[in-house]
Amino acid sequence: MINRLAESALPHDMPAFLSTPVALDEIEYLGPEPDRWRSPAEPELSHAQAPEHFLDMEYLEQLGAVPHQRLDFEKDALAHGLDPAHVGLQPWQTDEVWERLKASFRAYRELKSAHKDTAAVQEAILFYIGWLGHYVGDGAQPLHTTVNYDGWALAANPNHFSRDRGLHSLFESDFVGPHGANLPPSEVAAKMTPPRLVKGDIFDAYMNYLHATSAYVQPLYLLNKSGAFQGKGTVESRAFVEQRLAAGASMLRDMIYTAWVRSGDPVPEHSWHAGL
Repeated sequence: MINRLAESALPHDMPAFLSTPVALDEIEYLGPEPDRWRSPAEPELSHAQAPEHFLDMEYLEQLGAVPHQRLDFEKDALAHGLDPAHVGLQPWQTDEVWERLKASFRAYRELKSAHKDTAAVQEAILFYIGWLGHYVGDGAQPLHTTVNYDGWALAANPNHFSRDRGLHSLFESDFVGPHGANLPPSEVAAKMTPPRLVKGDIFDAYMNYLHATSAYVQPLYLLNKSGAFQGKGTVESRAFVEQRLAAGASMLRDMIYTAWVRSGDPVPEHSWHAGL
């Protein structure tokens, strides 16, 4: 739902191929693609990319400033006695896929300017948008930002939140329903923000997005405590989930738009590292 809503709400000054029915269907299909890579049939792939779906904010207090480069973060985490795979790699994966999208948009511009065929790069762009949408959608889900990702895991539990597993799938799958049966996409679309360019560094903006999402962890658990995600839910729980879906769709749309606009910027001169 997030992928399709984001793509449907792109500004009109973007390439027309992005809004065709075929493109919308492909991007929607690709939304769950990274979860299809989490099968025990492909154990190495599943193990390597599992941490890219979450970031446990509770660990960040130990690290201070968060490096923009994945390898720098991993070194920093290890130096603080933390396993990067347990902390999560969500923002680094998202930023790297976004940069792939921006690079493909740049290639599209170059081919278009040279009056050459753009069919192949268009396919690459659609793949990167679909792939990116998975992580941005994960980033809108509060349970992807906490150690309490499927039942309250922290020893301190003053609000007596449930420690039982099952909340994660109840919140992000069962309650929404197949194809938004419980929460129609039109209701979510109405809560999306107006399109905007992401200002400043995309990694910093995305981290701010994750911090904003993490503020909804306890409200989510409070709603669950009252049984608000059962059946059709309540007015409050429906509004809560619609707002989270709208936040994900709005952020994804804005990241796609920003990738397109920034793909027209001059490319900085490449500098080689000594010894490489």
